Amino acid sequence: MKKVIFISSTGGHLHELLNLESLFNLYDYYIITEKDKSTKYLKDKYEYRLKFLPYCTRSKIFQYIFLYSYLIIKSFILYLKIKPDAIVTTGTHTAIPICYFGKVFGSRIIYIETFANINKRTLTGKIIYPISDLFIVQWDKMKKLYPKAICIK
Repeated sequence: MKKVIFISSTGGHLHELLNLESLFNLYDYYIITEKDKSTKYLKDKYEYRLKFLPYCTRSKIFQYIFLYSYLIIKSFILYLKIKPDAIVTTGTHTAIPICYFGKVFGSRIIYIETFANINKRTLTGKIIYPISDLFIVQWDKMKKLYPKAICIK
């Protein structure tokens, strides 16, 4: 059975990722998200399949630099422990390091651009687009911004 990491930050990105739950049991899956008050409930449902990265926000830039450095290290360790065949992400900065580690070590990278974006590219989308094996947008207009993307509504 193929190993798949499903990764995103908290909030709307995580909500979009959890909408893929019907796919989880088709794989030896792991969910990775940021650890904060809003994600504690997931531990009961997903148990050992849930892994946490530190929550960090760019609004506190000095703290962010240190936490993001730790996030990169922890992402590398999680990647080596899981050794996924594929990484599926709905984004933000939380997912970038593990996607790049995955690309280096041969995992397939599947990125789903957020439903909330209709007219512009996200920063994470811009960063992951060049390394993605499958890039999914949810609006036809977005195909102009990401030519190799496929649109799934």
